[in-house]
Amino acid sequence: MTDRQMHFGLFHLPLGRHPYAWRRDDAEGHPEDLAWAIRTAQKAEEGLFDAFFLADNLVGPVLDEQGRPGGFEPLTLLGAIAATTSRIGLVATVSTSFSEPLNIARMFASLDHMSGGRVGWNVVTSQSDRAAQNFGWDKLEDHATRYARAAEYIAVCRALWHSWEPGALALDKASGTMVDRHRVHDINHAGQFYKVRGPLNLSRMPQVEPVIFQAGSSGDGIGLAGSVADVAFTAQDSIADGLAFRDALYKAAAGRADGHLPLIMPGVMPIVGRTNAEAREKFALLQDNTDIAAGIRQLSGRWGYDLSTYDPEGPVPEPGPNVHGQSRVQMLLQKSREENYRLRDLAALAIASHGHRIVVGAPDEIADDLEKWFTSGAADGFNIIPASMPDGVDDFVDLVVPVLQERGLYRKSYTGKTLRAHLGLKTPE
Repeated sequence: MTDRQMHFGLFHLPLGRHPYAWRRDDAEGHPEDLAWAIRTAQKAEEGLFDAFFLADNLVGPVLDEQGRPGGFEPLTLLGAIAATTSRIGLVATVSTSFSEPLNIARMFASLDHMSGGRVGWNVVTSQSDRAAQNFGWDKLEDHATRYARAAEYIAVCRALWHSWEPGALALDKASGTMVDRHRVHDINHAGQFYKVRGPLNLSRMPQVEPVIFQAGSSGDGIGLAGSVADVAFTAQDSIADGLAFRDALYKAAAGRADGHLPLIMPGVMPIVGRTNAEAREKFALLQDNTDIAAGIRQLSGRWGYDLSTYDPEGPVPEPGPNVHGQSRVQMLLQKSREENYRLRDLAALAIASHGHRIVVGAPDEIADDLEKWFTSGAADGFNIIPASMPDGVDDFVDLVVPVLQERGLYRKSYTGKTLRAHLGLKTPE
């Protein structure tokens, strides 16, 4: 038994991550079905997950590049999930590249009030010129500028969330004071990218600030996570790589005023079977039906140029100068070199998991793998990415969670009501 407990987020993918999963006879789910999203969130809450996590995409389907629908806008969907769950945290991905800080600060404050303090923000910088072109830009800013903008954006939001002192929303019937205006303050921010007077038009939220997640493992991404994040999402393929990421992240976090070292939650795609043979049969069915051409198109987007003219039986070409997602490209490239992958092999892996680690096995074997990462210090928990639905969620909750509980590695009940409480985080001063 250990006092340290594993944390889990559920990466909500209504059809599952694997591109073939939705075509199976027993597959369920729909990307635009609210009842399905609620069902999935409630199952994760049954499994005592820390958070229900929503990614986002600001680009619609593109011929020969992307065939998946984007699904509901994350903050809108979390409003419905907040009303139909009671404990699980609610994390939305919102880019700092194209929106204004006051709008986003207000939305997260609203959701935190509505949910009783269960909201988190996965801060990202957009990576696609196509996204930029949806907002009147020809192309994205350079990588370093995007992260500098993100740092200032977060600072403005934090100032807005702190612009109301405790008790400022008085609602004092006797005196007739609705708001104590002496406890509400302008922020008067004037920076490189933003000029915001403030204050926010909502009172101090239950958590004071949403839990800040950051998903980026490039140098700039690690720097941002180290300076501001409560939790870092990442994609690592080995414990050694995970420990190296932790060391770099902790170095970036050194000297933080709050003294916090971000929790680390790598993405993992577990393929769970009641036996090892069942799990491997399930994974083989998915991989045998993988569209290699689609995988090469996905790699082309990451590599920054068209790979379809290369021999799929040949070696993996080097990435171009304008890659899409530096850390994920580096991980895939390293994997291809270590395993001597053909282009076909890397395309099959990339489209199956989008670069995250895949673990295949019986419940004990999945638990063994997660425990090794956890006890080594390479992870404080995991963002669980279902390969298929609904079994990707149901089997993990019903079969793997009880094994971890029996080993004393995972909670048997929620002990707090807020996302900060689930994660063991202090309330910001």
